[in-house]
Amino acid sequence: MTGFRTLLHKEVLRFWKVIWQTVAAPVLTALLYLLIFFHVLEGHVQVYPGVSYTAFLMPGLIMMAVLQNAFANGSSSLIQSKITGNLVFVLLAPLSYLEFFLAYLVAAMLRGLLVGTGVAAVGLLFADLPVAHFGWVLAFALASSAAFASVGIVAGIWADKFDHLAGVQNFVIMPLTFLSGVFYSIHSLPAFWQSVSHFNPVFYMIDGFRYGFFGQADTSPWLGLAVVAPSALVLGLLTLLLLRRGYKLRH
Repeated sequence: MTGFRTLLHKEVLRFWKVIWQTVAAPVLTALLYLLIFFHVLEGHVQVYPGVSYTAFLMPGLIMMAVLQNAFANGSSSLIQSKITGNLVFVLLAPLSYLEFFLAYLVAAMLRGLLVGTGVAAVGLLFADLPVAHFGWVLAFALASSAAFASVGIVAGIWADKFDHLAGVQNFVIMPLTFLSGVFYSIHSLPAFWQSVSHFNPVFYMIDGFRYGFFGQADTSPWLGLAVVAPSALVLGLLTLLLLRRGYKLRH
């Protein structure tokens, strides 16, 4: 696994060298959300009994940051390597497609979880965030970041230019995350949109993650895990299949 460790080290250094852009900037964005919603809605909205709106909002913002940055890391790394032409050096190295996948996956998960931790630290300045079930927090954080890291790798393999990635980010990732209950409970929606929300896998990621903090959620965490874990597994297998075939990488 020397190749895996070396490629992982390279991928971690890639985002760590520009940490102000890759980690600090997303944390600042989350801080702006918290500032706005804290001053506008705190004291006016209560979603769960005994939970302030700011505290309710924090797990959603944390998970949204984790997902978006896990996606961004693998996708941007691969498209940059393809455009600059240095991907050939990775492909020529004695690396199996499994090592290749795991290195990009773990690096993307690390970036996502690091940003999520930063958002949580900043959020504690506004409200206390109890942890009712740490196991659920960890399970949904790992499974969800793995799923979106895989999506990012697939997007990076498929894309031929940055515009393609921007399209995926703007028309797929952003709508899925913003319409998943980050800022609201789906029970506040009309019946039709509640039903639509249940087809959004990101809803289960955020709802299960939120359950880990408050012991309250819109659905059962077991149902959420039954959606998220298989999704992460299927996406991982799809990524491995594309890497094994060399789709858009070997030509």
